[in-house]
Amino acid sequence: MKKKILMRGNEAVGEAALLAGCKAYFGYPITPQNEIPEYLSTRLPERGGVFLQAESEIGAINMVMGAAAAGVRTMTTTSSPGMTLKQESISYLAGNELPCVIVNMVRGGPGLGNISGAQSDYFQATRSGHGDFRSIVLAPENVQELADHTIKAFELSDKYRMIAIVLGDGYLAQMSEPLVLPDPVKSAPERSYALTGAKGREQRIIASLRLIPETSLDAHNHDLQKKYAEVKKNEVLFDTYKTDDADYVLVAYGLSARIAKQAVRNLRNSGIKAGLFRPITLWPFPSDQLEALSKKTKKMLAVEMSMGQMVEDVKLSVKGNVEVDFYGRTGGMLPEIDKIVERVKSYE
Repeated sequence: MKKKILMRGNEAVGEAALLAGCKAYFGYPITPQNEIPEYLSTRLPERGGVFLQAESEIGAINMVMGAAAAGVRTMTTTSSPGMTLKQESISYLAGNELPCVIVNMVRGGPGLGNISGAQSDYFQATRSGHGDFRSIVLAPENVQELADHTIKAFELSDKYRMIAIVLGDGYLAQMSEPLVLPDPVKSAPERSYALTGAKGREQRIIASLRLIPETSLDAHNHDLQKKYAEVKKNEVLFDTYKTDDADYVLVAYGLSARIAKQAVRNLRNSGIKAGLFRPITLWPFPSDQLEALSKKTKKMLAVEMSMGQMVEDVKLSVKGNVEVDFYGRTGGMLPEIDKIVERVKSYE
């Protein structure tokens, strides 16, 4: 049986990337994720990998694109303003169908904001970039899941030739918790698209520029949508807590879900039947599962560390079956358990 060890969230991401077989990391410093590149700057070269601090976030994501095109498991990490700078190349990666992992440890915004944790990048993660593309988005709620989901992000990214985003926050990044490190990945999959030199075979081309709409770009977009439909069908992840008989359901992800779970316990102790629905994949969002739950509950409350972003997906998912309320804190402030309990009690 594996022993638990104590690790900071950022370091858990770094170690998990190594266990996942990441061979190339490119990034640029920004708080509160700086311990990830610091950790990998030593550990990755020890494993025969490449670590490079780029001249900017834009440079880093384009280096990721180059490594992905060469068939290497690659990643970058950043925090909110840095993620904004990467958006153009994220769309290029999607258009090229290149796999990579991006970790965003969200900080308070907009603008430079502050370095405390927030969840105000939900829209950016689930609806980012120009063009009709999607990225897989995983939302861990603790340090163990930061490690687990980092490895899963690499697996899903390669499986579907897509970007996979791990959406953490500044609190999870700096939090130290016990975890069991996942098993190392034995081997990365074959990449038949990789640009490794012709070596006597037919030429391979990776490009996102498709100038003929009807026979090229339109067809490519339809192919992408077929792939995204497969992701929706096969990769939805969520968790529930005491929802079987719940009159009121809290919907929360990441760190907010841990806070909401304690609110559910307090409400149950007060005789109020509350439950928690936790989306783990923010895209694909567990819409069907939430819709089914909405048919047997009285009201839902979305709890977020933002001014209200996931709440829109909750409302779309329930299709008017139940009223959806919202409670959020922003700018690095955490939702308060007592406030959540008070809000739910007001529904009685």
